[in-house]
This record gives sequence, C-alpha cells and structure tokens, in this order.
Amino acid sequence: MSSIIYGPVPSWRLGKSLGVDLLATRDKVCSFDCLYCQLGRTSHFLVERRSFVTIAQLARELATVRDVVADYVTFSGMGEPTLANNLGQAIVLAKSVLSLPVAVLTNSSLMPREDVRNDLAEADVVVAKVDAPNEELFQQINRPAVSYSLDEILSSIKLFREKFNGNYLRQMMFIEINKNYARELAKIAEELLP
Repeated sequence: MSSIIYGPVPSWRLGKSLGVDLLATRDKVCSFDCLYCQLGRTSHFLVERRSFVTIAQLARELATVRDVVADYVTFSGMGEPTLANNLGQAIVLAKSVLSLPVAVLTNSSLMPREDVRNDLAEADVVVAKVDAPNEELFQQINRPAVSYSLDEILSSIKLFREKFNGNYLRQMMFIEINKNYARELAKIAEELLP
C-alpha cells in the first residue's frame, strides 16, 4: 500500500491486522538484535527516540485506507515501534481516522522510559515481549543496544501494567538456549499479569 501502511495481514492474536510502520525504513532499525528475528540482523541500532514519519504524512496515508476491512490497526514494522517519538500521537490519529482498536507490538526495550509508557497507554492492546529469564540469557538472546538491564525492563513493565487499562499480552519466543527455562519464564509472565 505504502511505505507506512501494509496489509491487512492475518494475525492469530488480532485477526485481520492493518499494519503501520512508523519507522518506514528499508532496513531494520531496532534497539535489539534478537537471535530469532524474522527481519534478520539489525542494520541500524538505535536507542534514542526520534521522528521517522510525520503525523501529517501518516494522516494522508491513513485517509487512503479508510475503507479497508480490518479488526485492528497494529503498529509494528521494520523494527521497534517505540523508537518513534510520535507513537502516542500516531495511535490517537489512527483511532480517530479508522475507528478501529489499536495494538502495538513492542520488544519492551524502552519500557523504562516514562514517555514510552505514556505513548503505549494510548493503545487498546500492547503485546510486549520478554523471552529471557535472566540477564545472561537476555544478553545472548536479545543482544540489546539499550543500557537497561532485564530487571529494569521487567520493573517498568510492572509500572505500565498498574496504569494501563487496555489489554496487555505477553509474547515469549522459545528457542534452543531458553527452552529449558519455561518455569522461570512462566513465573515472569505471571508476575507481569498478562
């Protein structure tokens, strides 16, 4: 459809999902370089939020898909959507233009930032990822560029959960090096109240 909007694509969690990529880059821009990422290796590591797509540009693109049938608008794309510093505004705009619930898929890396938590609070659904039970595996699996520890990320997710009124879903990817930690990961999931 455009460099910003794609789909709708089928999602086992969200039905027909109209994707919005606020990064709108050809190469992956992320704060992690996860071993299993379907997008491949991270081309551009980024830990500071910035604007990639203007709200005016997004408004024009959303207007062209008003008639598309979908269950959700999902902010995802070629990297970590919370790197876009206008994510909160974009969520509000998407809801008003398309009258659909909004989901955000995040790797949780920037959750320690209050501005990120505030932006995510605008969504109806937040799908947040944690797939390491300890710092050592966090470094091996997610290969973070951010300086936040796993404990800091988990604490900030708990802070987010205390105030978020929407639907919070937990995503965990099991691969060879964490598959024997299901109990520990289940305990983390239970503590985060998905």
